[in-house]
Amino acid sequence: MDVSSALSFHFILIAIICTAISSTVYADIYSDIDVTWGDNNAWVLNNGQELQLALTNYSGSGFQSYKEFLFGSVDISMKLVPGNSAGTVTTFYLSSTGEGHDEIDMEFLGNVSGEPYILHTNIYVNGSADKEQQFYLWFDPAADFHNYSLLWNPQQIAIFVDGLPIRVFANNENIGVPYPNEQAMRVFSSIWNGDQWATQGGRVKIDWSYSPFVASYMNFNTDVCEWNGNGSTSQCWATNWWNQNSLNYAQQGQLQWVRSNYLIYDYCKDYARFNYQLPAECSQQPQ
Repeated sequence: MDVSSALSFHFILIAIICTAISSTVYADIYSDIDVTWGDNNAWVLNNGQELQLALTNYSGSGFQSYKEFLFGSVDISMKLVPGNSAGTVTTFYLSSTGEGHDEIDMEFLGNVSGEPYILHTNIYVNGSADKEQQFYLWFDPAADFHNYSLLWNPQQIAIFVDGLPIRVFANNENIGVPYPNEQAMRVFSSIWNGDQWATQGGRVKIDWSYSPFVASYMNFNTDVCEWNGNGSTSQCWATNWWNQNSLNYAQQGQLQWVRSNYLIYDYCKDYARFNYQLPAECSQQPQ
């Protein structure tokens, strides 16, 4: 499908004012994140409105949000590494800590000049991660900033790119499928050397003559139920706009368009991998 056809899809934005008991956090790129590694490869620009993370042959870099939360919506604008980005991995994800951690993962796999990025997504529950889906994007993510969003509530996880849903993972605990709903998470982002696997299965390695590889970040926002280690967040998420049981009708159409045109790998269609016994949630997930 060409760009003109894509633009024919008009999505509905739902904006509902949160109630007073909602614990809403609005973050900026400077004051609400902590650069946790590769400090020399992290640069704050434009009066704190932009952060750049760099990968060199001696270090990558990464940040995390100061605050933990249990359910919410987070988004950020990113401009990925331009040119020959083969072997690089740039990430934006939610994660708890510890061996049995939960994680909602977006990884952008670099490629040689002229070849598209791959967006690799995954869901970890209690340390187990076998739920990969991969996508091409319908634009060049290195040419300009684009918005990437993660919505996590007790009913579903939804991943959005420029407001379009690309993936939904529903809570199917009723049929024995684990769902991340007990561990608080933080926002994380990083850039690192993944050339053992990231580009064409590891066949293409990083060309360090193009170093430093730089990804840029702006407009970091969180609307979440903050977790302080005790008590319940149910009064927060129960009344929040992002506590949706499912996508609305327009979003369902957008999801189908993205998956029909840009989904390139789906674990729910990898029969050989699972010896023709697909995970239980595959019968419930959008196709």
